[in-house]
Amino acid sequence: MDNNDILIRLRYALDIKDSDMIEMFKLGGVEVTKEELLKILTKSEEDLDGEEDYEVEAKNEEHIKCTNSMLESFLNGMITFKRGAQEPKPGQPSKPDRSIKNHSSVNNVMLKKVKIALSLTTEDIIDIFEDAGVTITKGELSAFLRKEGHKNYKEFGDQFARNFLRGLTIKYRG
Repeated sequence: MDNNDILIRLRYALDIKDSDMIEMFKLGGVEVTKEELLKILTKSEEDLDGEEDYEVEAKNEEHIKCTNSMLESFLNGMITFKRGAQEPKPGQPSKPDRSIKNHSSVNNVMLKKVKIALSLTTEDIIDIFEDAGVTITKGELSAFLRKEGHKNYKEFGDQFARNFLRGLTIKYRG
């Protein structure tokens, strides 16, 4: 699952309007126009395998790949949009370090930041997984929420991420 797919699924699950997405990117420090947003929210070439070649080429020209930095900026902006701006504490850097170090940590960071933005508790997340038909323990969830490099850290794989986003869709869209 690539970053564009995560954005598309998050947008659908939480029913986020284009104008709100643009605002979230802006709050995260990335300026995106409506046209660029629509290009980011198109499926990538890998997702268009079964379609005719000329359609793939036309859609691919209009596709903008969402980088790890862009996704993290959007997620940070979503936290600010949903919860409000936070005053920096004395000695705290004005801009936090990037949490997404490599592609394997993208899903873990997405889970953490969505949890913060929506003020979800551990029980809420377990319920979201149950809505999607997946049983997960508090211990497993705790391992997904740990900092990369911690001895109990566990990678939040694509299948877990898909099920989490499916559960969010069920919870927020019915």
